[in-house]
Amino acid sequence: MTYVIIAVVLLLLVVAFIAIGLKRKNTKTVSFEKPEQKELTQQEKSGNYQVKSGFNFQPAQKEPVLREQPAEENQPFDLPDASREVESEQAPFDLPETPRESEEEEAPFDLPASQRQEEEPFDQPEPELEQTFEELEEFEEPHETEPEPTPAAVEQEAPAEATEQQPAAPVTEPEKPREEIAPAAGRIGRLRGRLSRSQNVIGKSVLGMLTAGDLDEDAWEDIEAQLIQADLGVKITTEVVEQLREKIAERGVESEAQARAMLRECLVEACKPEMDRSIKAMPYEGKPAVVLVVGVNGTGKTTTTGKLARVLVSMGHKVTLGAADTFRAAAADQLETWGRRVGANTVRGAEGADPASVAFDAVARGVEEQADVVVIDTAGRLHNSSNLMDQLGKVKRVVEKKAKVDEVLLVLDATTGQNGLTQARIFSDVVQISGVVLTKLDGTAKGGIVFQVQDELGVPVKLVGLGEGADDLAPFEVEGFVDALLG
Repeated sequence: MTYVIIAVVLLLLVVAFIAIGLKRKNTKTVSFEKPEQKELTQQEKSGNYQVKSGFNFQPAQKEPVLREQPAEENQPFDLPDASREVESEQAPFDLPETPRESEEEEAPFDLPASQRQEEEPFDQPEPELEQTFEELEEFEEPHETEPEPTPAAVEQEAPAEATEQQPAAPVTEPEKPREEIAPAAGRIGRLRGRLSRSQNVIGKSVLGMLTAGDLDEDAWEDIEAQLIQADLGVKITTEVVEQLREKIAERGVESEAQARAMLRECLVEACKPEMDRSIKAMPYEGKPAVVLVVGVNGTGKTTTTGKLARVLVSMGHKVTLGAADTFRAAAADQLETWGRRVGANTVRGAEGADPASVAFDAVARGVEEQADVVVIDTAGRLHNSSNLMDQLGKVKRVVEKKAKVDEVLLVLDATTGQNGLTQARIFSDVVQISGVVLTKLDGTAKGGIVFQVQDELGVPVKLVGLGEGADDLAPFEVEGFVDALLG
């Protein structure tokens, strides 16, 4: 009888130990069955990046003392004004010089009598010259009578056509685009589902591993590798994985929704939602705000400048654009087209002109016309070219002689990955960027570069480009961005 009792007690102890072991295993592992497949909407399939609020523009605190001093000191030492006057004065002098020289050279053929008097000391080949002059006179006399009325007629018709075209251009072209500009609050709701490819790494791979079964050390290493592949960087990835492991160990996981919520919390915290993402593009004390847009060629810098101007104009602000990208062919034409479509004045210079001079003229025009914002599109340059980067620093220094630069936005291509971080470091050292615009998130972007730029540079991502459309520019929101990454 005693043996039976002992056997029963041992059996109960074994069952108790097995139950405790299974319970501990369930708290440390994530395993659940796949839910029944449900039909997903197009927004859920494509990322569903939604922005709940509108653009946040705030005035920058300007220092009136600093602005008054350069205005007084720079009157005798305005290099950009001087260069501008020189360029404008060269045009009338360059044009008449060539006809004067040509007239002096063609004078012996048109007026042989006067030239004979001038060429009297050189009378050695007189018979030959007289014959040639007589022959040329026969051919030139009928031609001299014909071109005289034609240039006069052309000159009369040219200004007539110019006067007729000048009033037509500002009346027809700016009005149509102004009606098409959608308000910021209304069009932000359409910026959805543009991160369909961005969610492949984080949304599908990482969540797939979390829902696959037991999370051993090998599984966590695979999760770290996927996050690094998404351009989060080693530091951010280590922090996210450690926080995620702690949350799962403390709370436990019973469903896929809980695992996704924990990963979302870790990513939102790593994206630093406490950063100030407002754009200093509002006038202050009657002075216009100055925004410099910088970046490497091909990142969508000029397009971003036009889209930002479109947003500001739609909110009722007067905008002046500065086409300081004088090195790239048709860059000024592209920005001027944006200005006509939006209704903003565009200041441009000749192709190959000094970018600093054009930027200075744009700020001066904005001050004269009492504009609210002056947005300057600087020349694109490689971050590894010291000469071009020095020119960019010169642009900022020259502009600050007229007005303080309130915002320096660096445009980064989200598809460049780690190379974009290198660009951000160098540009920050030269012009001290205050915000980042992340473009091409609708392509093969991974999106993880956002975490690294903000962590290493302390500079917030303020705007995101989600397409090629005129209204595909949205303010960056941490929660909406993380939700789009997770899918």
